[in-house]
Amino acid sequence: MIDTSSPPPEFLPKLITVFKEGYSLSDLRADVMAGLTVAIVALPLSMAIAIASGVGPERGLYTTIIGGFLVSLLGGSRFQIGGPAGAFIVLVSACVMATGVQGLILATFISGFLLLALGGLRLGTYIKFIPYPVTVGFTAGIAVIIFTSQLKELFGLTLSGPEPAEILHKAEALWDVRGTVTWPAFAIALATIAMVVGIKRLRPGLPNMLIAVALASVAVAVGGLQIETIGSRFGELPRVPPVPSLPDFSAEKVWAALPFAVSFTLLGAIESLLSAVVADGMSGRQHRSNAELVAQGVANIGSALFGGFCVTGTIARTATNVRAGSRGPVSGMLHALFVLAFMLIAAPLAAFIPLAALAGVLAVVAWNMAEKEEFWALVKSSKGDAMVVLATFLLVVFRDLTEGIVVGFALGGLVFIRRMSEAAQVEPGDDAIISPEMAADENRVTYRLRGPYFFGAAARLGSVLDRIADHPRAFVVDFTDVPFIDSSGARSFELLANKVARKGGLLYLVGVRPEVRQSLMAQGANEPLVRFVADRVAVDRAEAKR
Repeated sequence: MIDTSSPPPEFLPKLITVFKEGYSLSDLRADVMAGLTVAIVALPLSMAIAIASGVGPERGLYTTIIGGFLVSLLGGSRFQIGGPAGAFIVLVSACVMATGVQGLILATFISGFLLLALGGLRLGTYIKFIPYPVTVGFTAGIAVIIFTSQLKELFGLTLSGPEPAEILHKAEALWDVRGTVTWPAFAIALATIAMVVGIKRLRPGLPNMLIAVALASVAVAVGGLQIETIGSRFGELPRVPPVPSLPDFSAEKVWAALPFAVSFTLLGAIESLLSAVVADGMSGRQHRSNAELVAQGVANIGSALFGGFCVTGTIARTATNVRAGSRGPVSGMLHALFVLAFMLIAAPLAAFIPLAALAGVLAVVAWNMAEKEEFWALVKSSKGDAMVVLATFLLVVFRDLTEGIVVGFALGGLVFIRRMSEAAQVEPGDDAIISPEMAADENRVTYRLRGPYFFGAAARLGSVLDRIADHPRAFVVDFTDVPFIDSSGARSFELLANKVARKGGLLYLVGVRPEVRQSLMAQGANEPLVRFVADRVAVDRAEAKR
């Protein structure tokens, strides 16, 4: 049994923890069923996400097989399922358009080392502190982008040139070719959506996406429908992953891929840790953030070596893994092996899958991931949350994913600062509770501070305290309810003490906690300008000696 009296090493893979706790044959049987269930979900999604990202479907399978296996083997979450994610579609597509497929592989490779660095520097603990409105706005924006990326395949439209990446230009280009709608493709897409939704409601235990794609493929083959399939666009899928090889490391190509690698790293870290948090909430377990980032880094390096692209934790597949009864990382490793088995045995069958069916699957994925209720709840909850979620959403949709996250995070920080500064209060102290003489003393003014006193609160309350300090011989500030003060707040009290001293008075700070006192003293708020006393009775004694 594992020793629970001390915390486990933060980089220890959960697979080792599970084996130390004891792994039985019944656990293996449960993981086999969970792994098979997740593989059935991952199979059509991996190909659909790859195609939507501008690469061949086989690269989605490589990513699932290599990346998914390594994430489970080395990760810090018991239930994390790694693979290609819908959130990356826009970034991957932009990378392919700018640098080509080899540039995408290089960016993925570099991103792996950046993720290793994040984990090695123990930054995983901080990446989790993304404001909730930012995650909701970001996810909703991604959902809109995924859906719009599938409009061409949903309607079977034909463009004379490449499809624009920017959403407004995309909408304009698609509208201009509205006369090229392929109605059989549109019918297949609608039927796929109806089957995915209907099976989920009527028989939630069945693999709805796989069944819908399989039936759509049969309908197209039997009916002789002239619509695009994986085979007509990409040819037959390979039966095995390629031999591993290093990407081209020329300075020019590295420089071109680096911005995308940074974006992949930021998004991958956020997405994977959010997925791990979701798994924790469903299972009652606790993941290891830094171990998870290290595993994501190794998985991206491995995926790139085999011709795959960005690997991250996938929330929907991870949740499916937990609900399917997974006992640990073995189910994730098996899910990758089951997808590999499909490639070895049934890869030629994938050629019959209509692209419209895969577009229908992604349309449902986009609808489910939009977090519509949470989005509108935040919009209606407060002006601050509404500003953050809307700014993040609009920037993600119309500008850039990374820009949306960074600006949303900054706005969330400003909203937090404002709320915390409003939580800090200054109010008159009641000296009459201590003694009537203190209450009647015109040379003494007592005020009580409440809440954390940092730069935001200092800017708001500093002028109030400054005006109060104009006249009394003894200015008493009760710090009993101040849990924290930063350097800006401490500096404001050093200036206040100097002002009181110039007028012949003395600043008394009552009930200061040790850590708060240390911060005050570090900024010069110390003897003889300031007198630290335990209570307000001590102020009376000190004044009697002056």
